[in-house]
Amino acid sequence: MKFVISSSDLLKGALAVAKAIPAKATAQIRECFLFELKDGKLDITASDTELTLKTTLDVESSEQNGCIAIPAKHLIELLKELPDQPLTLSVKDASTFECRWSSGQSSLPYFPADDFPQTKGADESAISIDFPAQSLVEGIASTVYATADDEIRPTMNGIYFDICEDSTTLVASDAHKLICYTVPEVKREEPVSFILHKRPAAVLRAIIGKDCENVNIRFDAKTMEFSFDSTLAICRQIPGKFPRYRDVIPQNNSNCLRIDRVMFLNSIRRIAVCSDKASSQIKFSLDRDKLEITAQDLGFSIAAYEKLSCNYDGESIEISFKANFLIEILSNMSCNEVVMKFADSKRAALIVPAEDEDESEKLCGIIMPVMFA
Repeated sequence: MKFVISSSDLLKGALAVAKAIPAKATAQIRECFLFELKDGKLDITASDTELTLKTTLDVESSEQNGCIAIPAKHLIELLKELPDQPLTLSVKDASTFECRWSSGQSSLPYFPADDFPQTKGADESAISIDFPAQSLVEGIASTVYATADDEIRPTMNGIYFDICEDSTTLVASDAHKLICYTVPEVKREEPVSFILHKRPAAVLRAIIGKDCENVNIRFDAKTMEFSFDSTLAICRQIPGKFPRYRDVIPQNNSNCLRIDRVMFLNSIRRIAVCSDKASSQIKFSLDRDKLEITAQDLGFSIAAYEKLSCNYDGESIEISFKANFLIEILSNMSCNEVVMKFADSKRAALIVPAEDEDESEKLCGIIMPVMFA
């Protein structure tokens, strides 16, 4: 096995798949890249069996096809220190891989390709859909923080893709808050769905470039494949049935608060400093065009309140929330203004960006109130 490739291209390809390597591998082979050279193409694969990433690079020249596993950390550290130039990589002997550049060389150990964990992709029954790349990135970014860490209900530990005849909705919930992100462009006559675990979702968000236009998603009953540019991601579905999220989305919350998002967020952060550390509870007192936010921690005899100017149309309401949940939702929105809709002090509140209010609520958050302390 011998080939010549640009050092910058090799580094870019290695970094694209390195996120699949576990932080604490149980076996040395899982800390490796699989290099497969065939017909002038180099495939680089990394896998922890739950997530596999593969990218394909063009080589400048090659002499002999082959397949070996190379320690990822050492290779990346070396490539980061090299200026962009052609590299000659070749198998030196039964256990050593050699990398030559213009002024020097380095030897790395390698392992048999047969020891590398094998990953099976989606089968012939797989359903295929095309997803606008930036909508997928934005949808993941808007929902992944709301996923749970629930051993009893693993379906809550990922993002639910609900693909219907008129749109696709990405949904995440930890039972305290629920976030929906709707993509009208992606639809299918026969509705289908799958649950993407939060880890591969976060990896996809990180590696899909801004220049990427489209992601092809193939999935069967167990496995999902995401293909974009020259990269392939393979991961397992979370089995099980996601809760009926549409049933908990408020439809008739008539009390409406419109407020500057950053001002609202900063105020909540300030008041939350004086909230009970165990409950993180803050209270809203809403009246005509007036919002007062309060918090107290009786154990430390501290309290805080702040009055904000706003546009509020509705009945006088006092309602409490966990501050950390509100901060998460507002921090993950990028709009200037938000609209928060209430029914009463006991039922879920709806949060949407003000500019999306008339667009079938492309992005919406639902947060449950807490009882007054």
